[in-house]
Amino acid sequence: MFSPAVLYILLLVAGPFFLAIFYAFSDARIGNTELHYVGLENFRSILQSPSFRVAIRNSLIFTICSQIVVIVGANILAIALEQPFRGRGFIRFLILLPWVAPIALGAIGWKWILDSIYSVISWVLVALHFYKPFNAPMWLGEPHLAIASVLLVHSWRLMPFSTVILLAGRTAIPKDIPEAAAVDGAGFWRTQLQIVIPMMRPILSVAVLFGLIFTFTDMTVVYILTAGGPFDSTQTLPSLAFALGIQGSDLAAGAAISLFLVPLLVIIAYFMLRVAHRAEVT
Repeated sequence: MFSPAVLYILLLVAGPFFLAIFYAFSDARIGNTELHYVGLENFRSILQSPSFRVAIRNSLIFTICSQIVVIVGANILAIALEQPFRGRGFIRFLILLPWVAPIALGAIGWKWILDSIYSVISWVLVALHFYKPFNAPMWLGEPHLAIASVLLVHSWRLMPFSTVILLAGRTAIPKDIPEAAAVDGAGFWRTQLQIVIPMMRPILSVAVLFGLIFTFTDMTVVYILTAGGPFDSTQTLPSLAFALGIQGSDLAAGAAISLFLVPLLVIIAYFMLRVAHRAEVT
């Protein structure tokens, strides 16, 4: 007998995964009632596509850079929220809002903030005379600014989640350890870098692992903000798979692109779990 959890995994994970494998080796298209086996043809055509190479590069850039920003920012927030002060509970609630709110709602809000006409940021910069009227940056219309904008929204979205994880790890550290280090003459940063953070390596690994997976597989932020543009400059593997497979009706190409995510995610998870295991052993 299958337990409910196993049945849930089979229906929602294994089923679509094997269906994607089936589509990737066929010529499946939306509206096409006949399927033919094409072998590795879909993978060959994808590897020769410039958009695919750009999508891989962008996926790696967004994932790595956003995690650097998220982990550094989450550590700073965790240190601040660990201190007792009036209104700490309310501040923690506000910090969690980007994570608990629907991702589509947050991305739509950022699209308005970064809009080429109604951008609040542009209005402020024009009011401060950094730019002339009607000459403000097009945050989502210029390739480099669009990449930076998507990276900003990814970091904003994931930082609360990582903050909660790191805050839980920091509160689990016995208070007498940092206090003993302070008595021995260690300053704040030396205590953090040489004592607290090494003790938090398993927790850091968990935060980084989830952050990498969430960022690498996210399509919503890119799709709502830029839809992969301008000129594919913000296209990622998930958004490219959606564009080709659903919007372009080429299910086979979309499935083949999706399968490229699997080995990359397995490698990431393997190495991060090894780091966490070594930290626990030592």
